[in-house]
Amino acid sequence: MDHRSQVREFLTSRRARISPQQAGLPSHGTRRVPGLRRAEVAQLAGVSVEYYSRLERGDLSGVSDQVLDALARALRLNDEERTHLEDLARAAGPGPRRRRRTAPAQVRSTVQRLLDAMTDAPAFVMNGRGDVLATNTLGRALYAPMIDAARGAVPNHARFIFLDARSRLFWGDWDRAADDTVALLQAQAGRDPYDKDLIDLVGELSTRSRDFRARWARHDVRQHHIGAKPFRHPVVGDLHLTYESLDLSADGLVLVAYGTEPGSDSEDRLRLLASWATTLDTAPGHDDRRQPRHHEQPPTAPRTTSKPGGVS
Repeated sequence: MDHRSQVREFLTSRRARISPQQAGLPSHGTRRVPGLRRAEVAQLAGVSVEYYSRLERGDLSGVSDQVLDALARALRLNDEERTHLEDLARAAGPGPRRRRRTAPAQVRSTVQRLLDAMTDAPAFVMNGRGDVLATNTLGRALYAPMIDAARGAVPNHARFIFLDARSRLFWGDWDRAADDTVALLQAQAGRDPYDKDLIDLVGELSTRSRDFRARWARHDVRQHHIGAKPFRHPVVGDLHLTYESLDLSADGLVLVAYGTEPGSDSEDRLRLLASWATTLDTAPGHDDRRQPRHHEQPPTAPRTTSKPGGVS
């Protein structure tokens, strides 16, 4: 990933989505490209056209916080996009290119014990690339298709979504899962554009998946701290789960835990999933635990009249 290209394409994509009318500017004649012109962004940000053109060519070196504030207002960036712009500017700063402190490849034992204590909620820990580094028993049962697809390697959300056809059956809303995953990778690329593992992952997905390439070109960024996700689990059927994400700031990792609405059909199905998970080998130690397999005898799931994928 070329940093200057990241900057250029991000600013260009944000400029293209704002019409002169939305910005309160007059519109004269036919426009060859959608959105604002460079001169109009410069006017809104209170900088010269030459200076903004330099920024959009990918040169954010030395840009001040005041200019970043002005650009964020002119381009109507949300909080996550503003943070992404700050990350891009920080990476363009003076001095030698230094990678951020690399997140660990394994979780600390205290974090694994915390996961294991969460017996009623599926939970896992991942890094900014979407690698699933640790789970609890119910988390392994929930993500059994993705863990199986990894074939003993570290499971990765993006690889499963874009390179494994089973993901379209597993995710109740595949398009949203794909959009969210790429947006998370874009945010990580802004934070650490020199992460070799991330560069390799993006290169692999860009080469092998047209769906990934189309989404990567949008330069959308997003962080998901709370929300809801629909699953179509091969053992218990449809699950509509809420989630909370907690930053493990000491490690640069994220812990994600799922829950259900009390009294819902998904709550019953999650109990069935927990019952199935306890029949599996759960010997201590994350790496040597046998992963759930689809062909193992599942419990009987309750009937439901809900349509798959219907989380608003």
